[in-house]
Amino acid sequence: MNAIAVCPGFHPAALTHRFVEQLQTVLPANDSLFVFPVERYQAYSGVDILRFLHEQLSRQAPDLWLKTPITFVGFSAGVVGAMGAAIALELMGGRVNALFALDGWGVPIAGRFPVHRLSHDYVTHWSSAILGAGLDSFYADPGVDHLELWRSPQTVSGQWVSANTTKASQSTTALEFLAYWLHQYEQ
Repeated sequence: MNAIAVCPGFHPAALTHRFVEQLQTVLPANDSLFVFPVERYQAYSGVDILRFLHEQLSRQAPDLWLKTPITFVGFSAGVVGAMGAAIALELMGGRVNALFALDGWGVPIAGRFPVHRLSHDYVTHWSSAILGAGLDSFYADPGVDHLELWRSPQTVSGQWVSANTTKASQSTTALEFLAYWLHQYEQ
């Protein structure tokens, strides 16, 4: 079993519900999805995210929660919390499959796990890369509203940029990009 931790930002809960509905259509069959409750905690709190995951995963496998591979999907301020939780989990001996930073502008990349950035426009994509580009990334083209990337990843078209600089970018949607990489890290 793999776990996917969805870490929303500061926005109406309905947007996260729509994102999760779309994400569930492409999730690998054996993955468990956990949505961090930002209505009870601060979105940027890595400590609270880690505590939440410990509580949720301990219910399923009390002695094995650190052995469960976790993929983090964060949006906006939730990327701050997801990065903090992922680094802490790794330091505790846990396994981080990957981290997806959706509009994690200003959040530096750290840790030894794969990071993929998804941005609502090219400027955010380019300026975020200054703090670490990570692996393959995505940016909306044409650019969309910040919240649109989270609310409707299935309709946000853009460019998949390969970390391999010799490979040209290709057109896709944010959801197709996420689906491809979620399945890669399932293996």
